[in-house]
Amino acid sequence: MTPLRFTALAVAATVATTALPVHTAQAADTWPSRPIRLVVPYAAGGPTDVIARLIAQKIGPSLGQAVVVENKPGAGGTIGVDNMVRAAGDGYTIALAAPGPLAGMQTLMKVPYSLDDIQYLTLVARIPAVIAVNGKSPYTSLNDLVTAAKAKPDALNYSSAGAGTTPHIGAELFKQEAGIRITHVPYKGAAPAVTAVLSNEVQMTMVDLTPVLPQVATGGMRVLAIAGKQRAAQLPDVPTTAEAGMPNVLMDTNYGIIAPVSTPPEVATKLRNAIVAALQDPELKQSFAKQGADVQTSTPAEYRALMKQENAKWQKVVTRGNITLE
Repeated sequence: MTPLRFTALAVAATVATTALPVHTAQAADTWPSRPIRLVVPYAAGGPTDVIARLIAQKIGPSLGQAVVVENKPGAGGTIGVDNMVRAAGDGYTIALAAPGPLAGMQTLMKVPYSLDDIQYLTLVARIPAVIAVNGKSPYTSLNDLVTAAKAKPDALNYSSAGAGTTPHIGAELFKQEAGIRITHVPYKGAAPAVTAVLSNEVQMTMVDLTPVLPQVATGGMRVLAIAGKQRAAQLPDVPTTAEAGMPNVLMDTNYGIIAPVSTPPEVATKLRNAIVAALQDPELKQSFAKQGADVQTSTPAEYRALMKQENAKWQKVVTRGNITLE
């Protein structure tokens, strides 16, 4: 056990009558005394990046220090999360993560960290995945797409934000439930995955709602279904996958803030409180809504439990589809 981990565990076990170690207490009292780094494990311009920057703008002033967003994309988000995990547990490095690098990539590859290396602070947002096509596509409903795919197996291609991302697994779940064969074409982020549909490189995509909304507004793309339990307020006329006859095709992306496990509890609590308070701001909620995101918060335990549920879900889809990383 490393000294940092030992410190974190010792502090967590301390009772009210026992004094905190001097260096830990001082760290909590003086934190933050310099800018905080918020790692985004995906490319700039995608849903995670947008949400991170909105949160950073709000929590920075309340903490009295700048929160600097740093993009560390690659390997389905695991490079960025590993970068955060390896940072000093002093409260100056946190990350905004989607379920992929926390719950999913472990089912596809060996990742350089374990869930025990991560301190979950709180969920911050939920964005449903959507199944979308080009605005001039002949497919106007999910049934149209399924019918075409069944008529010509392997003829249709779909894009994703990358192998092992949440929408990729969602699309594989869609394939399994619909009983169709379509080919996965992974891209390096949500933005290029959407561009692939706009340029007709692929016939469809499954991606978070955020990068699709501007294209729907201009007629460049058409959303066939929302892969969530309820319709999106931004697209009230678009049915859910359940309404389209596929109730098991559910794939929300739940975003949350995480920190190294060795971050002192007092600092982690201050961080979480600042984040939760920022999420109650009406202006931030409105900004999230424009991105197709719903604000959500949680306790650290609830966040961790959700990721365990996601891991089981991904494992089932990956095993059933014999999915590997391309």
